[in-house]
Amino acid sequence: MKAARREYPDLLTPAQIYAHLDQYVIGQERAKRIVAIAAYNHQKRILSKAGAKTNPIKKSNVLLIGPTGCGKTHIARNLAEALKLPFTVVDATEYTEAGYYGKDVEVMVGELLFKTGGRTDETQRGIIFIDEIDKIARRTHGARTGAGSRDIGGEGVQQALLKLLEGTEVFVPLNVTQHWSKHDFVLVDTSEILFICAGTFSDMPLIQHETNPVGFRDKKTTERSPKRRRVSTKDLLEYGMLAEFLGRLPVVVELEPLSASEMLQVLKDPPDSILKEYVHLLSLDEIDLRFTETSLKMVIDYAMKKNLGARGLRSIMEEVMHDVMFDAPNSRGKKVTVDKRFVARRLEKLD
Repeated sequence: MKAARREYPDLLTPAQIYAHLDQYVIGQERAKRIVAIAAYNHQKRILSKAGAKTNPIKKSNVLLIGPTGCGKTHIARNLAEALKLPFTVVDATEYTEAGYYGKDVEVMVGELLFKTGGRTDETQRGIIFIDEIDKIARRTHGARTGAGSRDIGGEGVQQALLKLLEGTEVFVPLNVTQHWSKHDFVLVDTSEILFICAGTFSDMPLIQHETNPVGFRDKKTTERSPKRRRVSTKDLLEYGMLAEFLGRLPVVVELEPLSASEMLQVLKDPPDSILKEYVHLLSLDEIDLRFTETSLKMVIDYAMKKNLGARGLRSIMEEVMHDVMFDAPNSRGKKVTVDKRFVARRLEKLD
C-alpha cells in the first residue's frame, strides 16, 4: 500500500476524509468514521484493480439508516466533494422492475453519466446515492397497488439492483429524459461505482418504539433518547429487505436524531450554514444582519417540536426572513437584528 500512496499522492486517508466531513456534518461521529473507512477502502479497491485480473478487495457499498433530517444525504454529498468524484441523488420509489411503466434501474447510472457530461471513465468511479431505500421493501399487498401478485416497485426493484450493486456492465441511456427509447445507449461498468443507500425505516417496530417512547425519561436524557440496540440484519430481513440485497451493502451505518444543541450548530457553524448564507446575501445589499441567541433557539425549538430535523431549518428560516429579504433593496446601509419577538411573530404564521 505504501507504493500505491507514493504513486497516487491524492489518496485520502480515513482521518482526512473524516476531517472534511466534520467541517460540514454536525454530530454523527460514528457514522462519519465508518463512512470515511468505507471510502478509503473504495479508493484502494480502485487502485488495486489497475492492471490486475481479479480484485481481492470487495465493494464497500453503504446503507445509512436514520430519521429525516439527520444528515444522510449531506454525508454522501460531502464525501463526493472530498473525493472529487461525480455524484448523483436518486429516489428508489421512481424505479420499477424491468418491463413495467417507470424507470429501469440502469437509468440511475444514466443520471450519473449525465453529471459527468457523458464521460464514461469518470462515471465508472462516481457515487450514486439511492434515497428512500426502505420504500422498496418486499410487500405482500401487491393486489392493493394494482400489480396483482407482482411487487414491481419493491422486491422487483431490489432484485434488479443486485447486479448493479455488485458490479456489472450495463447499457445506460445517454438521454435520461428519454430513457424509454431503445436508442443511444452506452456501456458502463458499475464495478467501481460506490452505491450509498439510505432510508428512515420509520415504520420498523424497533425504530417506532424509539421515536415514540412510553413513560417518563430521566433529566439526563431529555435532549437525546436513551441508547437503543442497533438495527440487526434480522430486523432488516423481517422488514422486507432481501438477504442478497443486504449482502451487497456490507457497511451499515445508523444515524441518530440530532439534539437541540447539534441543530443549533447546524444552523450556525458549517461553512455552508443557513445563517452564514443569509448574512452573506444581505451583505450584498450592504445590510448588517445579526441574530440574537434566543431567536435562534426559538427556531430550533420549533423544528424539534415539529420533528422536522435539520432539513426543516431552511423552510423555517425562509418564513422568518421573508419580510427582511423582501425589503432588503430599500434597506441599504442599515443594521438588522432578528430577535425573539420578531421570530415569534413569524412562526405564528406557520402554525
